[in-house]
Amino acid sequence: MDFAPTEEQAAAQGLAARIFGDLSTHERLVVAGTGTDTELWKELCAAGLPGAVEEIGLLGLVLLLEEQGRTTAQVPFASTCVYGLLAVAGHGTEEQRERLLPRFRDGAAVATGAFPAAGAVRAGSEGGLSGTVPLVPWLREATHVLVAAADRSLWIVRTSDAGVLTEHVETTAPWSAGRLVLDGAPGERLGGAAAGAGAYEEILATARTAFAGLQAGVCAGAVARAVEYTGTREQFGRPLSTNQGVLLRAADAHMDTEAIRVTAYEAAWLHDRSLPCAAQALTAAWWASEAGKRVVHAVQHLHGGTGADLDHPVHRHFLWGRQLDAYLGCGSEVLQELGELLVEEGSQ
Repeated sequence: MDFAPTEEQAAAQGLAARIFGDLSTHERLVVAGTGTDTELWKELCAAGLPGAVEEIGLLGLVLLLEEQGRTTAQVPFASTCVYGLLAVAGHGTEEQRERLLPRFRDGAAVATGAFPAAGAVRAGSEGGLSGTVPLVPWLREATHVLVAAADRSLWIVRTSDAGVLTEHVETTAPWSAGRLVLDGAPGERLGGAAAGAGAYEEILATARTAFAGLQAGVCAGAVARAVEYTGTREQFGRPLSTNQGVLLRAADAHMDTEAIRVTAYEAAWLHDRSLPCAAQALTAAWWASEAGKRVVHAVQHLHGGTGADLDHPVHRHFLWGRQLDAYLGCGSEVLQELGELLVEEGSQ
């Protein structure tokens, strides 16, 4: 495997790093609160970064999401790319691609996903969808939701349609999350009547990989803040970073971050080559959940009393890390699913 980015992927990552670095500042994040930074989102779309994902693949998206995670930028980049662009491009009908992809590329439409399927939503005989999904990220900004029904069929739902109710939900992280309530809501089958089998599993693996990449960026940004703080904060006449305990804690956080990154890269690399990647996506999700939680706790601890300040930038990394941990699923649940998958593959 060669995870070295292509020229196109490196260029897109560099552009993303510049835009996120310039516009996703602590001051702007405070103003954005739990909503989207609309100016930043417009800038990303004007630069063509969402649309570029169709060309640079899932590994390219992971690289872009790392840059978002470093700054905890308040934009629905991951959800729109995973549940909108890549889902429709990979599994939509020709008509769906022509109608929806241009709107996702230019930011006129925002997508999110009611995933994974947990028996909460059912499709009626007339095509109407009913059920409740307790937590959907970026729901209040979304114009379209990719809903996974109990039978793992996939439906595109417009949030403006009758029978669709979005309720505000407070989470630990400043995402504009919500509760999705469907009451006979009209749904458009992804891929139409001829929808192929395996779309649900492929999109779920894509989502796990992408959000693991986002967690890698959150952790990398958190570790960078810890390095800066402990290198300049002095105690007893010397920087905190010269203490062995601090060095070991920071080194562990760095290694955990690298484990999240490399497992996300592996899953994305396999996906882009149309190779089986469900187990690797679960592995990336497990590392992002378990190791991500360790990293953000360690970084907050390394900041001492400053880390307990709710207004300090490092606290935002802590909140994002914990929320991504919850969204990806607790480590034991992910590990159980991975074990069951490996047993199933081994028996075939």
